Amino acid sequence: MKPRLGIVLGEATGIGPEIVAKLCAAGRLTPHCRPLLIGDARVLALGERIAGVSFPFTVIREASEATWDGPIPLLDLANIDPAGLRLGEVNPASGRVTGETLIAALGLLERDAIDGMVFAPLNKEALQRGGHVFPSEDHLFAHHLRWTGHFSELNVLGNFWTSRVTSHIPLAEVAASLSVEKVLKAIRLIDGTLRRAKVERPRIAVAALNPHGGEGGLCGREELEILQPAIRQARDEGTDALGPFPADTLFINAFRGDYDGVVTMYHDQGQIAMKLKRFQFGVTVQGGLPYPIATPAHGTAFDIVGRGIARTDAMEQAVILCARMAAKGSA
Repeated sequence: MKPRLGIVLGEATGIGPEIVAKLCAAGRLTPHCRPLLIGDARVLALGERIAGVSFPFTVIREASEATWDGPIPLLDLANIDPAGLRLGEVNPASGRVTGETLIAALGLLERDAIDGMVFAPLNKEALQRGGHVFPSEDHLFAHHLRWTGHFSELNVLGNFWTSRVTSHIPLAEVAASLSVEKVLKAIRLIDGTLRRAKVERPRIAVAALNPHGGEGGLCGREELEILQPAIRQARDEGTDALGPFPADTLFINAFRGDYDGVVTMYHDQGQIAMKLKRFQFGVTVQGGLPYPIATPAHGTAFDIVGRGIARTDAMEQAVILCARMAAKGSA
């Protein structure tokens, strides 16, 4: 049986409602999952109007009322009227409701009412101004799930994945932030998440920090003192980890299919390569958390919201990937 996925409408002032409406109207969700839309019925109706589509859905008040033998169920939280919002703007009230809707979806995961969650784009500034003060949404998830294990965002493009050791910190702080244990955690995270996505023995490449892989210590010693020991330990644990490889050529081989995933040392080291490849199909997975959670890698696209031209590719890919991770059975 297909997994039950909660589909959160996302930021009401962004493109989330319209891309969800487009996917529903085109029948692009039900081949992969049993979708449960989560949000405000008025926001979904706005998304339909913007996208110029309509589709049958059933409004429910409790997740237990959901059935999938007819129209798509919508868990109507009735928590915001978009008539009072301006599209394409950061709005604290909308950000507050976006956070509350995500928290409600987390509760459904904990109660086993859904098997995974895909959320349409949110706006981090609106989220914080709305009272959800966390460095990122995965920290919000971990907090409300009371999760103390290692977690981090992973980026996915088709069947290719990246994780990173450091994320949203100044570039000047990256080298000092590396350690054998942190690199090892990033390797374990991507390996474990790939296995959850049904990749039996993931091939993991580790990117070097320094140009030319450090040139044997002539151009930095992080490869010798941190990366190589971490890779050796990962291999001792049974992970097919390789490297470190110079980052300027690594992705050529990776995109050719030599690896299933790459561990990068900092945010842009992997993001530039991924976004140059096929940004419109990119997915972000909240790796390490106890439930499958995914979202499009792009944002709320305030510059085009309301025009009905937003693409649905990344949102659909997020649904496909989350459904694969949430499917019952062994990894």
